[in-house]
Formats: sequence, structure tokens, C-alpha cells
Amino acid sequence: MKNIFSPVYRQDYLLGFTNGLNPHLSVEENQTEAYNFGFEQGRLEYERMNGKIIHGIPKLIVTNKVLEDFLLAGMLGISINDNDYTAFQIDVISKWYQSGIEKYNPSQSSYLLAILEENGIDII
Repeated sequence: MKNIFSPVYRQDYLLGFTNGLNPHLSVEENQTEAYNFGFEQGRLEYERMNGKIIHGIPKLIVTNKVLEDFLLAGMLGISINDNDYTAFQIDVISKWYQSGIEKYNPSQSSYLLAILEENGIDII
């Protein structure tokens, strides 16, 4: 096994991980061990949020950023639009949204909404 703490290993791993998150790419031949491992980990991360690629690539891709947005929406008590997401994705999203709802504090959200409104940002 190679030195996993080396900058070269880390760079190859991150490149593989990033490519694994893209459902339109497949693993490239003749890549390093770090790249292949990163690709596998990235693909697992993608499939954890979007479902297996063999079942098709969804119209909208769920990422950690998207999940954090749904969590925040739940925390602020904002309704969500889940159109164009697959049933698998909606299941993942609903868990994050529900977690946000559990942390919902009406006084905090009204304070935040007032600040946003003061700065010209409307939440619909």
C-alpha cells in the first residue's frame, strides 16, 4: 500500500472522488490505486443520496448542499418544492427536512425573516 498521507495520493484520491460523484462518468482504465479508491467512494456517496445508477440518473441531482438547504428550510418552517425528484431522493430529502423541523424555533425564524426582508430578500 502506498503512503496515503502523501500529497500525490490525496490529489489522485480527490480527483477520483470528484469523478465518482458524476453519474455520467465511469471509472477510467489504468488509474492509480488512490484514484480508483476515490472513485468508488465518490460513487457510493452519489448513490447514497440519489439511488443506484443502474436505476437511472435522476433529472435533479441531490448533493450535500441541496440537503443542507432542505435542512435550513425545515428549521425556518419554510415549505419545500420536491417536484422533479425521484421517490428515493424524496425519502433522503424528507429525513433532512424533518430534522430541520425538529429544530424549528418560530422566534428565530421570524427574526431571520425580518433581517432578510430588511435586506430586500423575499422568502416565498
